[in-house]
Amino acid sequence: MLEISVFCVILLAAGYWTTMFIMGRRDDVIHGKFVHADEEGDLTRPAMPAPPPFPKRPVKAVQPARQPSANELAARPVNSEALQSLLAAIQQDLKSIA
Repeated sequence: MLEISVFCVILLAAGYWTTMFIMGRRDDVIHGKFVHADEEGDLTRPAMPAPPPFPKRPVKAVQPARQPSANELAARPVNSEALQSLLAAIQQDLKSIA
């Protein structure tokens, strides 16, 4: 078990070393110290250019929601037959759930 733990630590260190080497952080790999932004040398790569601006989404004119007037609400009387069928459907749904 101890041998497996030591092997895993060595494997993790090798993976870290390889990753840093591939990413171009050779100062970290060779000397074991971190490179700071103010210490720019020959081995540092130039910064990536800024990405192009994201295009703006076209603005669509939003129409306000129309509120029904009191006359329109009163003009359509509620049909009791429609209410009865709605009540029956709700009761059937409740029975099927229970």
